[in-house]
Formats: sequence, C-alpha cells, structure tokens
Amino acid sequence: MSVLNAPRRALGGLRYRTVDLVTVAMLGVAVGVVFWGWTQLYHLVSAGLAVAFPPATGLLGGGWLLGGVLGGLVVRKPGAAVLTEVVAASVEALLGTGWGFSAVVSGVVQGLGAELVLALLLYRRFGTVVAVLAGTAAGAAGAVYEWFAYYPDWAWGFRLAYLGCFALSGAVLAGLGGAALVRALARTGVLDAFGPGRELADREQPAPAARA
Repeated sequence: MSVLNAPRRALGGLRYRTVDLVTVAMLGVAVGVVFWGWTQLYHLVSAGLAVAFPPATGLLGGGWLLGGVLGGLVVRKPGAAVLTEVVAASVEALLGTGWGFSAVVSGVVQGLGAELVLALLLYRRFGTVVAVLAGTAAGAAGAVYEWFAYYPDWAWGFRLAYLGCFALSGAVLAGLGGAALVRALARTGVLDAFGPGRELADREQPAPAARA
C-alpha cells in the first residue's frame, strides 16, 4: 500500500455503512429500554443514598452511560457514541421516566464525554481500558452538566464528590460492563460485520501447522 493511498483508506474506514446506521439505531433502542428500567431502580435506591450522603447518588449514574460506550466500541466511527447515547436517551424519554426532554440533553453531554476519548485515540483503540476511560469521561461530563442543571446550590465539596462517584460508576458499569457485553455479543456472532466480531474470529483462527 502506497503512502498516498494510506490516508484515503483510513478515512474510508471511518465512513458509515448502512449496517452501521441500523446498528446504532438498534443499540440505541435496546439501551433506551434499559435506561427506562434503570430509572425505576434509581428511584427506589437513590432516596436512601440522598439521605445518607447526597453525592453518593452518582454511584448509580453509570447505568445511563452504557449507550455511548457500546455504540463506540461496536460501530467504531466518529459520532457513533453520541448517536447511540442520544437515541437511547430519546427512547427513555418517550417511555416516560419523569426526566422529560432533559434526558436527551444528558444523553448528548454524556455521549460527547465517551466520544472525546475515542476521538483522542483517533478511533483506533477499543479495548477494555479504552472502554473504562470512555465510561469515566462520560460520567465526568454528566456530573458537570448536573452541577448546573440539578444541583446549583451544592458546595464544591459535594460537587467534586458527585463527580468522583459518577465517574467511578461510569468506569465500572458502562466501561467494564460495556466491554464485557460487547465480548458476549461477539461470541454470539451478531457482531461479525464489526470490529469486535472480526477480532474474535482472528483470535480463534487455528494457527497454521508447522512444516515437517
């Protein structure tokens, strides 16, 4: 491959195919239903945490960051993390959780957090460490947004504690959880048209027999 052709082929690898767009939509819808269920759990658990230590509610935030991490790890194209997260947040809003349109705004902000990590790596790295970083960044972005949207009266100690809890939750639930889910999906064969499926096939391909 010549030097002149290399950039052109690299750019071509970042162009969306029809299957990419369909997958973003399907992941977004599926994760949106998960978001709706997660909100029900949040309403049950968060009241106790809020009484004990309000910033600790950030430990539940990672459940709403899964869309961006999944979309980014599977589709691996610019904007996939944001688009998947926004579709998921929109589905959650349509199902009705009490957050209204603010859920979509949160989806944009959190998706951008995950997207930033992938963009800084030029969409070339997608392992577990990258997933954890993306989940952490999504959580941090979500926390900063919520400082102003929901908790403008909090002292800086509470704000920073909330950011730490939200980022930790993003790293564990969305990062480690998202990476594990992608591996599980790849093993079923549904991601054969994407990077995770091809990487799994390469790892499982038998090594060539040694010559006698």
